[in-house]
Amino acid sequence: MMVNKRIFLLVAAICLSIGWSAARPPAEGMWLPLLLKQLNEAEMQQQGFKLTAEDIYSINRSSLKDAVVSFGGFCTGEIVSAEGLLLTNHHCGYGQVQSHSSVENDYLTDGFWAMNRQQELPNPGLTATFIVRMEDVTSQILTGIPAAATEAVREATILGNMARVRQEATAGTHYDAVIKPFFYGNEFYMYITETFRDVRLVGAPPSAIGKFGGDTDNWMWPRHTGDFALFRVYAGADNKPADYSPDNKPYQPKHHLPISLKGVQQGDFTLVFGFPGRTNEYLTSHAIQEIYEVSNPAKISIRETKLRLLDEDMKASDAVRIQYAAKYASIANAWKKWIGENRGLHKANTIEKKKELEREFAQWVNADASRKQQYGNLLAEFGQNYQQLDGITIARDYVNEAAMGVELIRHAVDYIRLVELVETKGAASEINTLADRLEKSAPGFYKNYNAPTDKKVFAALLDQYYQNIDPKFHPEAFSSTARQKYQGNFSKYADDVYSKSVFVSEDRLKAAMADLRAGKTQAFKSDPGFLLASSILSHYRSEILPVYNQVNDNLNLLYRTYMTALREMQQDRKFYPDANSTLRVAYGKVADYEPMDGVKYKHYTTLEGVMEKAAMGGVEDYVIPARLRELYEQKDFGPYGVDGQMPVCFIASNHTTGGNSGSPVINGNGQLIGINFDRNWEGTMSDIAYNPDQVRNISVDVRYLLFIIDKFAGAGHLVQEMTLVTDDTSGLPHADNRKEAPKKKTRKQKKKEAAVK
Repeated sequence: MMVNKRIFLLVAAICLSIGWSAARPPAEGMWLPLLLKQLNEAEMQQQGFKLTAEDIYSINRSSLKDAVVSFGGFCTGEIVSAEGLLLTNHHCGYGQVQSHSSVENDYLTDGFWAMNRQQELPNPGLTATFIVRMEDVTSQILTGIPAAATEAVREATILGNMARVRQEATAGTHYDAVIKPFFYGNEFYMYITETFRDVRLVGAPPSAIGKFGGDTDNWMWPRHTGDFALFRVYAGADNKPADYSPDNKPYQPKHHLPISLKGVQQGDFTLVFGFPGRTNEYLTSHAIQEIYEVSNPAKISIRETKLRLLDEDMKASDAVRIQYAAKYASIANAWKKWIGENRGLHKANTIEKKKELEREFAQWVNADASRKQQYGNLLAEFGQNYQQLDGITIARDYVNEAAMGVELIRHAVDYIRLVELVETKGAASEINTLADRLEKSAPGFYKNYNAPTDKKVFAALLDQYYQNIDPKFHPEAFSSTARQKYQGNFSKYADDVYSKSVFVSEDRLKAAMADLRAGKTQAFKSDPGFLLASSILSHYRSEILPVYNQVNDNLNLLYRTYMTALREMQQDRKFYPDANSTLRVAYGKVADYEPMDGVKYKHYTTLEGVMEKAAMGGVEDYVIPARLRELYEQKDFGPYGVDGQMPVCFIASNHTTGGNSGSPVINGNGQLIGINFDRNWEGTMSDIAYNPDQVRNISVDVRYLLFIIDKFAGAGHLVQEMTLVTDDTSGLPHADNRKEAPKKKTRKQKKKEAAVK
């Protein structure tokens, strides 16, 4: 797909502002399960939640949390059967599907379905982590900090306390413990976890379904994507975590989510339970202005260039397409998100709203002498620190996006430490350990690496780096080599690097590593790719990172103080902590929205929309498998369709972010109704500021995935594992009134009923 530059014009095309209120709208927030009883239960029940906070999170009995996992540490998944069957997004399992694919067995294109347990595919390194319990450990973590401690002393004390508390909490168990700061280090919570290490691929639809719409529809609504995949968690004979073994058994969970066939209606309560990655809801106007005006535009431009080059080569070769499919999707995902984020920030007039809050804050501070003494300089100090980042942030962005966007450079950086150890005659054990790790990872790198493609990326991205960054922030190699030797011609620079570097092929690197193990470093020290990577890293470490880290240390202290002050100023407001990859609850309602004047989107899509998009023609992201078209034309939707239509996706007002991909969307009865997989483009700014009129999370309707599994793939045995319900009975394991959906009627029964009618 060619990247459309006109998309940038949309950032400035819409100007709709909303009011800023100290009271957050009901749908906003990523809430700690431990605190739902005191903060959220009453409001959730008013909105249609039929259960209790104890039903969501409990350490005394099974609860919804026991069916939710951190999938691989980067997504969320949910258990949907008593035999460890796990649902997540297709894009979350994309890397695993890719790893099992080849030109001969192209599971990315054709899909994959295990028709029995023996066909389920292991995935080394993939994990599923359950939360056993969480605990407020603020007092234990902040104990022993001297009153006048510097930030360094405070941090060292906290790290020591964390290690002690973790050790005490997990001693004698197979559990792990994670402790993370909240509200910039004002509070600390500990999560006790249980991680399963044998997670096998069970099923994935073809990309034409699981990725329908591709980059064209990414971050967009209306959406028609069957973004789901199935895995299975395996355990040892004792039902505890175990390394992969053919003797392992399917995990028997404390709870699995029943699946509702009732569907969704406008205004229905929705709960998203998962592991959101990172948000920054309490940033000042200074930070948002830097993101909006400086950082996002630069990163968008760099990634647009890289996407264009990858797209050209992927279209020209199936082998390259398979090699770069997951990487392309990852690059495009953030690229388009940043565009939408800027659009949303502009649309909500966010910078000005933040400034208004800061003016209110200043008035509140100045109204009291003690507050003025404590907080009087806070906003000015924010401004001074962000000013120190002028030029630093953009230089850092170009290192991370342009320099490290070149695979050869990023790969070469991994070897710098090893070469240093050999040259300085470091400890043999450390050298061998690092060398072993690098040699073990090399085959995986080269399996998905194409040097000619990377060479094009090298020439284009480094030219952008060279042209767009103040020369005072250039690495030494830019002046000594790029400018003097190649007169700023990065195509010639690329010719030299990719004709000589050991990093362009696995065989060359193996030979260089053999010399290195023998104490010879010349192959690396004379390598033009290694020299460039070393120059970039050295400059980054000496000129950019120290300033960046120092300012951010200062800012972290300022934000910690700012959060204390805001909570003191707005005592009637319920504050939720920024996302940090810990288990959270977000709740809202199924809701339509108006993205711009004269346009209104309804809350759901159907299979008819898939056909309509395909009929547009000329868009490769809108390919339809023949079997899916056949089922549509015959209206053969089984028990999953409604009034001759097949629901596909729906939207709601839940506050989500990256990491929530794959999260279960649960109705008021604790039943699964969908799988969260995206946000609307206008709503991507919710990582920074929530706009209730625009923010919508996008989910695949659970009825569509059942239809695909059963009718499209013929894998009905997987549906048989699940608990399907058609009524409003409780979805909790301790409820004894749960009913299964009626079994399919035979043709004879249907004829008999028709005759009676």
